Amino acid sequence: MAGCSAIRSKQTLSDPTVRADSSGRKTLVFATNNGEIGKFGINGRVDSGVIDAPLEIWHREGTAVKSIKLRVWMPEVATESPPKVAIASPVEGDSSPPPSVALYTPDRALGTVIEVSELNDLADETISILNLLIKPVTETATKLTIHTTIELTSSGVLERDYTLNGELQLTYSELNN
Repeated sequence: MAGCSAIRSKQTLSDPTVRADSSGRKTLVFATNNGEIGKFGINGRVDSGVIDAPLEIWHREGTAVKSIKLRVWMPEVATESPPKVAIASPVEGDSSPPPSVALYTPDRALGTVIEVSELNDLADETISILNLLIKPVTETATKLTIHTTIELTSSGVLERDYTLNGELQLTYSELNN
C-alpha cells in the first residue's frame, strides 16, 4: 500500500511479577492485559565460591529481542568492592555472526553492565545461551541484584514494541560457608 506507514507504539513494562522457586532461582514475568509479553529468569547456584547464573529470556511470538542490558551488583558491598563478572557461554546463533557484547563498569552506577545487541538469528527465539559467572570479592556478600532492560520489537504493522525493565534480588547463603 503506497504511502502507508506502520502504526507502531511503544510500551514500557516496569512492574513485573516475580516468581520464586528458591532464593537463587527466580523469574520476572512482564505482562499486559493481553497476556505475557516476556520473561527474564535466573537459575543460579554456587560452585567453589562463584555464582554460576544461567539466564533465560522468553518473549511472545511475533516479537524479537532488539537488545539486552543487565546491571549486576551485590548490595552488601556495592560501593566498596564490586564482584568480578564474566560471561561464560558462547553468545552466538546457528548461522549468523555472534552478537555485539559489551561488559563494563559504569561511571555513576553500581556494579557491572553487560549489553548484548545485534542478536540476528537469536532475536526471535528463547534466549538461553547467556551464562554469567559472578565472584564476590568479599566473603560476606551473599545477595545478588540484577537489573534488566530488554528491548523487544514486533513484526506486525499494528503491533507494539516493548521495553521490559525489572530487577531480581537473589540470595546465595552458601557463599557465606
